[in-house]
Amino acid sequence: MNFKDYIRDVPDFPKEGIIFKDITPLWKEGKAFAASIDEIAAKYVDKQIDLVVGVDARGFIVGAPVAYKLGVGFIPVRKPGKLPYKTISASYSLEYGTDTVEIHEDAISSGQRVLIVDDLLATGGTISAVAKLVEKLGGIIVGIEFLIDLTFLNGKDKLKGYNASSLIEY
Repeated sequence: MNFKDYIRDVPDFPKEGIIFKDITPLWKEGKAFAASIDEIAAKYVDKQIDLVVGVDARGFIVGAPVAYKLGVGFIPVRKPGKLPYKTISASYSLEYGTDTVEIHEDAISSGQRVLIVDDLLATGGTISAVAKLVEKLGGIIVGIEFLIDLTFLNGKDKLKGYNASSLIEY
């Protein structure tokens, strides 16, 4: 299936000069959505994954069904103040300032094999911070998967040493 057929370009969103890659048309089409989840999960069926980590918020839409397909647990990584239990956090740089992500301190046990899933790889800051959190808890990152990689932003440069891939590249 050509997943690019289901991606809509939205010019000047969220600000002028940016062409936003909208994946909601892919999610709207049941067969395309299912095929995207199946394709990601198929890469990891024989990799002894223990947990899938999804990144707030659109990474939940991809990560949770991948976890279900693999028959493993799902762990959310969220923005500060959104998780109800004790957390650890990691901050990362943005174009103007910093941002932070958090995970429950007991979400991952040492030695658990983890697949990180998000909808889109841009500059790699968020996912790099997520990887640090997983490793701080003792998790072993088996792979990092995206629906879309905006290759011109060189996000994979921040993911050297990890098995990172995507279904679609721009």
